[in-house]
Amino acid sequence: MSTPAPMTLWYEFASSYSYLAVMRVQAAADTAGVELHWRPFLLGPVFLSLGWNDSPFNIYPPKGRYMWRDMERLCERYGFPFTMPSEFPRNGLLAARVARLGQEEDWIGPFSRTVMQANFGEDRDIGDPDVLGGILDDLGLDADTLILQAQSDDNRKALRAQVEEATQMGLFGAPTFVVGKELFWGNDRLEDALDWAQHHPAV
Repeated sequence: MSTPAPMTLWYEFASSYSYLAVMRVQAAADTAGVELHWRPFLLGPVFLSLGWNDSPFNIYPPKGRYMWRDMERLCERYGFPFTMPSEFPRNGLLAARVARLGQEEDWIGPFSRTVMQANFGEDRDIGDPDVLGGILDDLGLDADTLILQAQSDDNRKALRAQVEEATQMGLFGAPTFVVGKELFWGNDRLEDALDWAQHHPAV
C-alpha cells in the first residue's frame, strides 16, 4: 500500500477559523494516516500585500457578523469552548514566534491548541508573555528560555521567511492545508485535503 502524501497546516493564532482547524487537525490526520506538519505564520503581511490593512471580517461588517455566528454554531457542533474575543484580531506575533521554535517538536500541537483555546475559548490575551509563559509552564516546558529564544534575531528572521514563503505559495488566508502543490483553504477543507493526501501518495 502506498504512503499518503504529507499535509502541512498553515495557521495564524489570531484567525478564528484557524482555531477550529488547529483543534481538529491532529486527530483527523492520525485517523487518515497522514503525516502532519505545522507552520505558523502571520496574516498581517499577507493582507497588506492584497491591499487590506485589517481583517476582511472587520473591513466588511456583514461578513464579520456572519463569521462570529458561524463560529458559535461550529464550536457547538465540535464541542469546543467559544467566547467572542474582546479584541480581534488579537496580536499573535509572540505566539507565532514561540510556535515556530517548536514546529518540529512534539509540543507544537498541544501548545497551538492551548493558545487557540485561550484566545477564542477563554478571551485571554495571547500577546501577553505571562499568558504564554503560563501555557508553556503547564506543558512542562521552560517558558523563560523559550520566550527568550522566540525573540532572538534568528527566530524573528525565520518567521519572516516563513511568512514570505506563504505569500510566494499563494496563500491568502488561514487556515490553509497544503498537500504537494495543492492548496485547500478553510477549516471546512480539512477532510478534502486529507482525502487528497490519501489518494495522491508521496513520490
